[in-house]
Amino acid sequence: MAEKFKNKRAVIIGATSGIGREVAKLLHADGWTIGIAGRRTELLDELKNELGDRVYTKQVDICKYGADEKFLELVKEVGNVDLIFHASGVGKQNPNLEKDIEMRTMDTNVMGFTRIITAAYRYFASNGGGHIACISSVAGTKGLGAAPAYSATKRFQNTYIQCLCQHASMYGTGVTFTDIKPGFARTAILNSEKKYPLLMEAPYVAKKIIKAVYGKKRSIIIDWKYRLLIGVWKMIPDWLWERLKIKN
Repeated sequence: MAEKFKNKRAVIIGATSGIGREVAKLLHADGWTIGIAGRRTELLDELKNELGDRVYTKQVDICKYGADEKFLELVKEVGNVDLIFHASGVGKQNPNLEKDIEMRTMDTNVMGFTRIITAAYRYFASNGGGHIACISSVAGTKGLGAAPAYSATKRFQNTYIQCLCQHASMYGTGVTFTDIKPGFARTAILNSEKKYPLLMEAPYVAKKIIKAVYGKKRSIIIDWKYRLLIGVWKMIPDWLWERLKIKN
C-alpha cells in the first residue's frame, strides 16, 4: 500500500465491471479508501470481498430518480472524498436506429450522467473543491453514423464537462475535471463476437487512467494510436466526413 495515498478517499460510479472495476482495484491497491457503486449488488459484494477493508458499497442505478441522493449517501459514508470517478455508461452500434437502443443510450449517457455529475460538482463546490474524473469516449470527436446516440451522448459529455470547468473558474469552486477518452476497450458493452480495431485491454486502460488522474490531466485520449487517429479525424472537413463509410 502506498503511504502517500492512505488518507485519500474516492467514490467510483460504475465499479461493477469493466474499466470502473479495474480503476477501483488500482486505487484500493494504492491505499485509497473507496466507495463503489453500480446496479448489480452481487458484483459490488464480490468486489468488496476481493479487496477486503477500506471499501464501502451502494447499489445505484444512475437512470433512476433519486440515484443522486443514493450516490451522496455513499459519499457521506466514505467521508471527506477527494476523487469522484464516473465510469457508468452504455454504448452500442445501432445502424437500424432501433428506438430502445437509442433511448436507453440517451437515458444513461445524458440523463444519468448529468444526474451524478451535477451532484458530484455540488458536493465538491460546497466542501472546498475536489476532483471529478469521467470516462467519455473518442466517439465524441465526430458524429458516427453506425452509433448515433452513443456518439452524440459522448459529445454531450465532453461539452458538459467543459461547461463545468468554466463554471468552476467563474465562481471559484475549486472543482477540477479529467475527461478520459478511451477507444475500444475489451469490456462487457462490446459484442464479444465482433472484431474491433485497436482493441485495448481494460487493465491497460485503467493504468493509463490512474496516471492521468494522479497527474490532474484536464483531458486524455488513450492511447497514442487513438491520439494519432483522432488527430486525423479532426482534419477531415464535415462535408467529406459525412460521406465516409465508417462502420466500426
